Amino acid sequence: MNILKSFFVCIALATLVSCGNAGNNEEQATDTIGNEHAQGGKIEFGESVYDFGEVKEGEVVEHVYAYTNTGTAPVILSQVSASCGCTTPSYTQTPVLPGKSGEVKVSFDSNGQVGKQQKIVTIVSNAENGVTTVQLKGEVLPK
Repeated sequence: MNILKSFFVCIALATLVSCGNAGNNEEQATDTIGNEHAQGGKIEFGESVYDFGEVKEGEVVEHVYAYTNTGTAPVILSQVSASCGCTTPSYTQTPVLPGKSGEVKVSFDSNGQVGKQQKIVTIVSNAENGVTTVQLKGEVLPK
């Protein structure tokens, strides 16, 4: 029984000690974020919505969304995902330096997608605007 009590005391002490350290790290992170001089990369898309108009079912629509890093640090895209399995994104995987451009290419397979369409692609990065989206919309006409 004494061993069990000792074990719980050790766990409680370890938790208290680690919690104190986490608070200090949080304060440091807040100071860095709150610092007006701390800046990072920023993604700005030339266009965030592309309307492909009308296409026949079975056609594949492709579009490239170009973006520029208007910040002061390199931007790295960590994840680019689509709202539907019929939409496949590919993207610049190397760091985009300040003032330089990258792209997100989206391919939409309209097979089985008759009617009005709106596909959202979500881009996650280390930029100040860490999560951004682009849209692909239009209408798929039956064969």
